[in-house]
Amino acid sequence: MIRRPFFNLMRPKLKYPAIEDRVGDLTEVGLPARVTLLAGDCDIGSINLKVGTAVRTGEKLSVSDDVYIISTVTGTISAIGEYTGYLSQGYVSISIDVSGEDQWDDGTLFALKEPGFEVARDYLGCIPGKADFSSLLRSQPPVNTLVVTGVDQDLLVLTNQRMVLSEGLSAGIEYLKKVTRSGRVILAVGPGFSLVDVPGVDVLVVRPVYPGSLPAMIARDVLGADYIPGRSFQEMGIGFLGAEAVLSLSGLFDRGEFPVDKVITVIGKDGCTELVKARIGTSVKDILDVLGIETSHGDRVVLGGPMTGKAIYSEDVPILADTDAILVQDASQVVLSEDVQCVNCGECVRACPVGIPVNMLVRVLGCSLYEEAAEQYDLHGCIECGLCNYVCVARIPVFHHIMLGKQEHLKNLEGTHA
Repeated sequence: MIRRPFFNLMRPKLKYPAIEDRVGDLTEVGLPARVTLLAGDCDIGSINLKVGTAVRTGEKLSVSDDVYIISTVTGTISAIGEYTGYLSQGYVSISIDVSGEDQWDDGTLFALKEPGFEVARDYLGCIPGKADFSSLLRSQPPVNTLVVTGVDQDLLVLTNQRMVLSEGLSAGIEYLKKVTRSGRVILAVGPGFSLVDVPGVDVLVVRPVYPGSLPAMIARDVLGADYIPGRSFQEMGIGFLGAEAVLSLSGLFDRGEFPVDKVITVIGKDGCTELVKARIGTSVKDILDVLGIETSHGDRVVLGGPMTGKAIYSEDVPILADTDAILVQDASQVVLSEDVQCVNCGECVRACPVGIPVNMLVRVLGCSLYEEAAEQYDLHGCIECGLCNYVCVARIPVFHHIMLGKQEHLKNLEGTHA
C-alpha cells in the first residue's frame, strides 16, 4: 500500500522565464578538432568498428550487430573505449578526429529521400531533441499519442521555446506522423505561444510555474484519469519529444539536411543565458571556450538546468542529442550537500507536486530498503522535479537518493526475474 500524506500545501512558486526577455542571436560553434559519440546497450568486446577507419558525415556506423550510431563529422576514428555516465550507466565511446569540411554520406542521404517508418528505424534512432527516438518507433504496444514539447523542462532553459519560433514546425509534425505511424499529436507550449496554430494538432498550454512542463505533469493533463504514476509513458501509450526533434525531421525531408547539430542553452555564472548551436559530440570545454566562459577549482558544470541537471566531472564530456543546457556555477554559488539525518520539518512533503511522503521515503532509502520504498512509499511515483532538494533545510541530497533508489530497485527486480 502506498502511504500518501493528507496535506500538500505551500509549494515553491518558481516561474519559467519568458523567452522574449532573455534570448538573443544564436551563436554557432565551429567544427571541433574531435567529437566523441556514445553508444549504449552494447559490450566493448563486441564492437564492429576499428580505430583508423575513415568516416563521413551522416554515415551509419554499425557499433555492434544491434546498435548503430550516425557520424556527425567527417574524419577518422581515433579511439574506442568505455564511458561511465550518470549512476554508473555504461556506454561505448567512439572518438573521431575531424579532418575538415563535411563530406556527406551519399548512402544515408539516398536512403532518407522519402519519409517512412523503415528508414526512420534504420537511420533515425537518435535525433536532436530525442536521443532515444528508436524507442518510439519500436514501442509495443505502439504509442498512439505524441507530445511535442515546445516548453523546456527546467528553469532558465530556452532551447525548445526557441524551436517553436522557427519555421518548419508544421511540416515536421506531418513527417513525424508518417515515420511513427501515430495518429494524435499534441503540441505543449507556454502561455506566450497559445496562439500557435498547427493544422491537425491539439495545442496544450502549460502553466508557467515549475514543474508544470515536466513530462509527468503534461502526461497527467493529457491522460487525465488514465494517467498511472510510476508506469512508463510508453506503457500508457504516450511519447514525448522536443520541438527540436520535429524541426530536424522537417530539415531532413524538406531540404536534405541531416540533423547533426544541437541547440543548447548555456547559463553562465551570472545567470545570463545564451543559445548556441554545436555539433553533437562536441566537448563542453570547446563550447565554453567559444563563449569565453572560464572555470576554476570549485566551480560546478552541469548538463541541464538548476533543478534536474546532472553535474559532470570533466569538461571533456561531450554534448549529446538530448543535451538541452549547460549550467556553470561559480564556487561561491554552489550549495554543498550534508551527510546528516532528516530533521522531519516536512518541507519536502509540502513541496512535492505528486504528494509523495518524501521524509519517509528518504529514510528507507538510506537503509537500502528499496522494495519497501517502492511498495509503501511510492518510489517510482516520483516525477524527478528536484523540488525536495531545493527546499531541504538540512541540505540532504534527497533527489540523488531517490534516483539511486529507483536504479537499485529496478536492478533487483531484473535479478529476481533473470
